[in-house]
Amino acid sequence: MKKRLGTQTIYFENPPSITACATVVGKKESEGPLGSYFDTVIEDGLYGEKSWEKAESKLMRTAISHVMHKAGLNFEDVHYLFAGDLLNQCSGSHFAVRAFAVPFFGLYGACSTMAESMSLAAMAIDGGFAEKVIASTSSHFCSAEKQFRLPLEYGGQRTPTAQWTCTGSGAAVISDHLMPPYITHVTTGKIIDLGVTDANNMGAAMAPAAADTIAAHFNDTGFCPTDYDLIITGDLGFIGKDILKDLLKRAGLDISPVQEDCGCILYDKDAQDVHSGGSGCGCSAVTFCGKLMNDLRCGIYSNILFIATGALMNTLTCQQGESIPCIAHAVRISTKAGGHA
Repeated sequence: MKKRLGTQTIYFENPPSITACATVVGKKESEGPLGSYFDTVIEDGLYGEKSWEKAESKLMRTAISHVMHKAGLNFEDVHYLFAGDLLNQCSGSHFAVRAFAVPFFGLYGACSTMAESMSLAAMAIDGGFAEKVIASTSSHFCSAEKQFRLPLEYGGQRTPTAQWTCTGSGAAVISDHLMPPYITHVTTGKIIDLGVTDANNMGAAMAPAAADTIAAHFNDTGFCPTDYDLIITGDLGFIGKDILKDLLKRAGLDISPVQEDCGCILYDKDAQDVHSGGSGCGCSAVTFCGKLMNDLRCGIYSNILFIATGALMNTLTCQQGESIPCIAHAVRISTKAGGHA
């Protein structure tokens, strides 16, 4: 039976469950508004390692180990692991999972990777190819600054539009267990590039991709914004969040009553000096695996549309004057397993 709705969305007749989630964050993230929702906090950015990159790998390794413990799983119980990060060739993930002996798919969706990994995990389970899959991603402020911007020792001035890369990793077990919350729909994004070239303004670059995917989700499913308790992007930051709202209003969609962004709620903008908010693969990962999963399980939310956004440039393309191609993937998570609009 066909499971497609419209042009970009699929639905699951037997929706996969999000069985368990785990988070590991840095000190700055633990001091923000969501600090009480995280499982593990590292006080030292090096996490006992000799480099920022090794520390980031350890973040993901810890998150995956923790989520397996929460779900009561051994490595032989996991059929696939989907993961990625921001480092060159996804090396953070590769070194994190090399000792796990689990079939692995490495992903690069930049900051959209958490939604991408959850989407593919849900498809694998609904398709009968797996029973238990782990979806994970990570980022680290110091490794990202070193790779994409300037070495920390340089002490360069950050522009007002810049965002703060989250030091953190989230991991989720997606399974065929019949228990809420469920992944009921996935809307896969298209690459959208409206010509933004400023690598220090990720919100402006990614907002059009988020708008395109959200509009496609509503067109494909027949849902409307009022069907959701929360429509949350990650991670447009404060500038991108406002741009998204304006773009959707022009398209006849007003999501403002239920709109939020992971990059806007992870940190205290005034007290923590993060300029335009949070960013990085870990931003949406730890926000979803921490607070949002808690709120779903506690009954605060019943239906969430989670849209992780990614800027798909690398360290050379911006220097060569290229604009920034972006993407956004949407995952509908509900405490009810039933159908579609």
